Amino acid sequence: MIAKRRVRKHVLKAVRYKHHPTLEWTVTGYYLNGKRVRRFFATEEEANTFIQQQTTKRENLGARALAIPHELHVEAIDCTDKLKPWGQSLTDATEFYIRHLEVASRSCTADELLPRFLKAKEADGGGVRYLRDLRTRLGRFSHDCGSVLLSAITPGKLDDWLRGLSLSPQSRINFRRVLHVFFEFARKAGHVEVNPVTETIKPRRAAGEVAIFTPAEAKALLDTAAARDPEIIPFFAIGLFAGLRVAELERLDWADVRLDRTFIEVKASASKTASRRLVKIEPNLAEWLTPHAKLSGSVVLPNLRKRREAVRLAAGLAKWPDNGMRHSFGSYHLAHFQDAARTALEMGHRDTQMIFGHYREVVTPEDAAAYWIIRPTIGS
Repeated sequence: MIAKRRVRKHVLKAVRYKHHPTLEWTVTGYYLNGKRVRRFFATEEEANTFIQQQTTKRENLGARALAIPHELHVEAIDCTDKLKPWGQSLTDATEFYIRHLEVASRSCTADELLPRFLKAKEADGGGVRYLRDLRTRLGRFSHDCGSVLLSAITPGKLDDWLRGLSLSPQSRINFRRVLHVFFEFARKAGHVEVNPVTETIKPRRAAGEVAIFTPAEAKALLDTAAARDPEIIPFFAIGLFAGLRVAELERLDWADVRLDRTFIEVKASASKTASRRLVKIEPNLAEWLTPHAKLSGSVVLPNLRKRREAVRLAAGLAKWPDNGMRHSFGSYHLAHFQDAARTALEMGHRDTQMIFGHYREVVTPEDAAAYWIIRPTIGS
């Protein structure tokens, strides 16, 4: 005959406790998650109230337990065994999954969020080029992943998608940057719990030499523009001798070109870094700009890219270096004026780290001197 296992009942009882000056009562027989837990009280009444609460709780739990079907008992035991190696309980798993369901219920797809995101960025004052960049890159993401809930997109999936673009490391970095802004917008709106882009891998950008124009190439560009398309001269001259970014040039108004005070004001609304700066107009730049200066109006005229390429080809330049005019300004400015802080300030950098990293010893002092005396040909 098989002996039945005796189930020990835990009887709650209030007893005196003599080892504390104020807590004079304790409850024995109280267990929590299979472990004995001692509770202390100031009075017998408080201890008995606690016992009554626990007794009622046990009775209610017992009634509910009788109503649980056998299949649920088996499932609970099976799930508990699966969670045990991970040190988690059914309660932990349930709460985790409820959080997941809550986020999923608030989530949406990229197709649904993108119009609202772009409208918000436009309302926040995003520039034309910035908004176009967002539409282009996020449009591609939405085309591939637009029907998937944002809360279901993991860092691994984003890494796979970014690699699948088959682009250069820099282009992947640009896509990753835009995605980070998009998912951060989604996180703040409650559509995702965390921004998955923060856990993606940032490609390493290959360090290469800064591409610049030689003094002869810069002069050829300006002389050719003077002969073929004089209206584009301010674009070339300010880019080469003031170092403004192309996007900043496209937003520049003649009212901000102060020839009388020898500086160009790059307003915060036109700057990439959203900070105002003043760039000194050197004597040769003043000579290039004076014949074309106006009281107001856009410095850069329409069809810029087409006109720029026509001048480049006519000048005999094989290609247009990426950020060539700005890099030329930084290189020749540092070599000629020997003032890294001033170069950084006029280029809109917060410190000299990038100046030393990209422009130090790129050109010789002789080439720099030749660059800063490039002036219009008399009679042109």
